[in-house]
Amino acid sequence: MRTGKSMLRISLLILCINMASVFQSTAQPVTATNALKSSGYAPVNGVKIYYEIYGEGRPLILLHGAYMTIDLNWGQLIPELSKTRKVIALEMQGHGRTADTDRPLSFPALASDVAGVMKYLNIDSADILGYSFGGTIAYEFAIQNPQLVRKLIIISSTYKSEGWQPEVRNIFKTMQPAFLDNTPLKTEYVRVAPDTAHWHAFLNKMIEFTNKGYDLGDENIKSIKAPVLLICGDNDGIDKTILMNTYQLLGGCVIADMAGVPKSQLAIIPGKGHVSLMMDTGTILSMVNSFLK
Repeated sequence: MRTGKSMLRISLLILCINMASVFQSTAQPVTATNALKSSGYAPVNGVKIYYEIYGEGRPLILLHGAYMTIDLNWGQLIPELSKTRKVIALEMQGHGRTADTDRPLSFPALASDVAGVMKYLNIDSADILGYSFGGTIAYEFAIQNPQLVRKLIIISSTYKSEGWQPEVRNIFKTMQPAFLDNTPLKTEYVRVAPDTAHWHAFLNKMIEFTNKGYDLGDENIKSIKAPVLLICGDNDGIDKTILMNTYQLLGGCVIADMAGVPKSQLAIIPGKGHVSLMMDTGTILSMVNSFLK
């Protein structure tokens, strides 16, 4: 009979493989086919952050999920978003084309990198869209740099570890680098990373960072002045009690007929998990475009 721990490991392995496979199967090589305007590296905080720019209009910055690249996370969305927006997609420390450094991972440091890229590209303010790991970076960015944020979109993410359901946190604890070998995530890393031999070192660093736990603070979330759109799947691993508390901190959960419609919004999409939510491009686009208008 399998132990609870071994079942968690099997579940995690299946989750990782499915996640990577689904993202890869729907990803487009946006750098090759969808009117890339420019790309390069922004030297900020001792890290050379890779970026790609598409389209024209008001800036929209995309922050990917953990272990992801621009193509894997945003391949379906960039061609549509860039029809009306100047889309700037980043690859964070250690991810994709951005090499890792000796700097410890932290959300304040990663958010500071985003601000550094904006300064490098002469962007005074932008809308910020973050998914999962990128959503937490987006929260921290808005806390650090309120003057740089016009609107904030958080997809399937949370500002504290307890915002994930206990089952998800337990899976994090059993994570091993070998679980992601022989998956499309590694294939993509090998395709674009500047140092492909750094794969396991990068995974170990991310796993250690994830298991430290984090809490950006209720008061800090409450202090965010920019309008925020929260998008979650109904079964995406985010604790919905904490999600509702988050929305309350952002000014939501009021009686709109009496108090007026709050500037922030909450959308829970039925029948969606953490990965399948991002694959519903039409729904995501409709909500993002409506909110940004």
